[in-house]
Formats: sequence, C-alpha cells, structure tokens
Amino acid sequence: MSFTHPTGTRGAKQPGRLYRWMNRLLLRRARRTEATTMGMNLLVLTTIGRKSGQARPTPLAWFADPAGGWIVVASAGGAAANPAWYLNLAAHPDEVTVEQGGRTAAVTAEELHGAEREEAWRRITDEAANFRRYETTTDREIPVIRLTPKPHSTPPGS
Repeated sequence: MSFTHPTGTRGAKQPGRLYRWMNRLLLRRARRTEATTMGMNLLVLTTIGRKSGQARPTPLAWFADPAGGWIVVASAGGAAANPAWYLNLAAHPDEVTVEQGGRTAAVTAEELHGAEREEAWRRITDEAANFRRYETTTDREIPVIRLTPKPHSTPPGS
C-alpha cells in the first residue's frame, strides 16, 4: 500500500531550531555507536529530498520489526503536519539507507496500514509510552513505517 500523507488540524508545535541542533548531535552519536537515547534505540535514516534531490539524514528512534528490519514512527512530536523526512520517504521509498553503529544498509520503506499498523503501534506504545502522548496531541493518524533491508544489505543487529 502507498504512503497516505495524513495531515491533522491540531497538534503540537513543529520542532524548531533547538530540535535541529540536537539532531546534529544525535546524528554523530548514532553513526558512531549502537546509540540509545532516553531508553530508545537510534538509527540514522537518510532519505532523498523530494524537492532538492539531496541526501537528508535524520536521527530516529527505531523499534524491531518481527519480520526483520526496523520500524520508525513519523510522529513529529505530535505536530499536525508530518515531518519532512516522511514526505521525502514517500517520494523516494526505494532510495533510503539506515546507518547504525558504523554500518549502512540500503532499505525499502513501506507505510503500515490497518491491522498491521495497529499491531506495530501497540508494540511501540508498550515499549515507549511517549508515543501514546503524541497520538493524543494531534488528530492525524501518525504514520508507522517498516524499513526492510534490501538483499545484500546489513540486517539489524548484524
């Protein structure tokens, strides 16, 4: 199924300058080590800008996908609009990489829908309760994305 691009009518303020500064610090840390921050695993998701065509790295919390790979959440802290990385991912779902602890893997991105999304969302909110708060802050359905390693890529934990 395709990316849906849901946008809400209410939500938290979009992350600002301080958030971008913190992301730069987290990028370095996630690239060097098997980083965790505030109890969550980190990876660097690199997408291709939908307008610029440039590589856009973003540090994100990730959750294990039972089928192998990573699950990430386009929460934007509960903002009404989706984060830019989600829109880039939707435009170029097959031109994505994941970096973690000095390793890089080419991946394919797929937005989860229906029962599959609900099951993943339940696992995510059981593991990281802050995502439950984001869900109550906005009226959009927060996208849940599966990142699956392409053949000959490094799977998680390898």
